[in-house]
Amino acid sequence: MTTYVILSRVSPEAFSDPFEFKKIAEQVAAKISAECPDVRWKDSFALNGRFDVIDIIESDDPRQVQKAALIIRSYGHSITETLEATPWNEFLNMI
Repeated sequence: MTTYVILSRVSPEAFSDPFEFKKIAEQVAAKISAECPDVRWKDSFALNGRFDVIDIIESDDPRQVQKAALIIRSYGHSITETLEATPWNEFLNMI
């Protein structure tokens, strides 16, 4: 499976109460789970910096990865950047 990283920056207008963010995150996760069955969620982290969230996923279907990012953008009110990631040891073995 190919590993992808989705970086997200949440719009300031996405919610007015911080507790609303948890509901939005749950809705996004449920929508991706239902509509992108070939996407396997590995982990998510909150970030301090240019992006707010990093999601690490795996999939053999790049179109489902694109759809997952689209769901994050639309339902999560976010700007996303999706990157393909190569495990470090695999990268070193290519050299």
